[in-house]
Amino acid sequence: MSIKSWLMPVISQRLLSRQRLLNRRASAERLRVRSGARHRLHYFHQVDDPYSALTASVLPRLLARYDIDIEAHVVGPPPDNAAPEREKLIAYSRRDAQLLAAHWGLEFHDKGCQPTALAVQRATARLVAAAEDGSFVAAAGALSASLWNGTLNAAAAELPTSAAILAHQRAADALRQRLGHYLGATFHYAGEWYWGIDRLHHLERRLQELGAQKSGVAELMFAPEADLKKAKTLSDPAPIDFYFSLRSPYSAIVAKRVFELGRLTGAPVRLRYLLPMVMRGLPVPSEKRSYISMDAAREAHVRDIPFGRLNDPVGRPAERGLALMPLAERMGKAQDYVLSFMHGVWAEGIDAGSERGLRTIAERAGLDWEAARAALQDDGWRAVAEQNRAELFALGLWGVPSFRVRETAVWGQDRLWAIEEELLKGQV
Repeated sequence: MSIKSWLMPVISQRLLSRQRLLNRRASAERLRVRSGARHRLHYFHQVDDPYSALTASVLPRLLARYDIDIEAHVVGPPPDNAAPEREKLIAYSRRDAQLLAAHWGLEFHDKGCQPTALAVQRATARLVAAAEDGSFVAAAGALSASLWNGTLNAAAAELPTSAAILAHQRAADALRQRLGHYLGATFHYAGEWYWGIDRLHHLERRLQELGAQKSGVAELMFAPEADLKKAKTLSDPAPIDFYFSLRSPYSAIVAKRVFELGRLTGAPVRLRYLLPMVMRGLPVPSEKRSYISMDAAREAHVRDIPFGRLNDPVGRPAERGLALMPLAERMGKAQDYVLSFMHGVWAEGIDAGSERGLRTIAERAGLDWEAARAALQDDGWRAVAEQNRAELFALGLWGVPSFRVRETAVWGQDRLWAIEEELLKGQV
């Protein structure tokens, strides 16, 4: 075992521990109280981002629920290394925002295209002006809605000059990067990031624990959907295609949940494994890696899933892990093997690149080690992984975990509810 493989689990367990997160929150609160400052949120808004439009629409509700100040910043799109499949991201964001809007009773309709450059320019000018004069929270929701539904008018209030707009966005982009993020629709509060309406539940819980809620506020605006708990008899259930990577922390924390959904509904789960993104030549910037690890730890905590003592399986460990997938499938042990691998490298710190580590993962999943050693010599899995990647791209997706049931294809461990809804559609 290399020194890196030995140290990584120790360091990651400390960095991603729940207690460390709580200690940092407590320290930030002590500093706030000592300075006499109010609870202050930075909100970063990308004008042509559907998730920002949804988030902007709920800012007044957030402000009405908590004794907070919101400082808005109008940012540009994420850099290329944080959005390696930008066109797919743009198209999927619209579809996903429409799905979220329908689910939560918000306003967004995907017209199948982005707003025009002129409309974005006009909206940017008005939103920068609102951010500068303090009216952003009140104005941004309606402005964003009009941008996306095509009714934005050219009403001429006094707007910033092009130079002023550029200066604002450059400063906003620099602040976002300095604080450690890359996306729009994001909140930064006292050292911690929260993305879109999907992560507002973490922010709300934190504010409630600090006693910042106003009278009568107890529930969450967008609480995570509960998983199916009881068996549901379906007639001829559709299969669930589960696209995953052994190096994806979000794949790791959702694997058990999707397998349980399949068990409770009788839906077969078809495993569609891919090489990790970075091993497919798609770079991942440091701020993205850092946020994903921290966010996955928070999401795992909510679902009571062990996570955080990790041993990054990039490179040889992921390749060796995938090489055993065909064997596990032939033996009917594929789900057990995936769970063993994911738990091993993301919760126990097992080095899957070592003989001892992979043997532990394989044998406790019920695989014969001698058969596994032979399977490691067969590169046939690479063609399957490439076929799965091509299939995923054909769905308009590129990241993992992703899921498909019938014509519904979604990306993200926080969209499993959409797959459950599709499975149960039309059932009594």
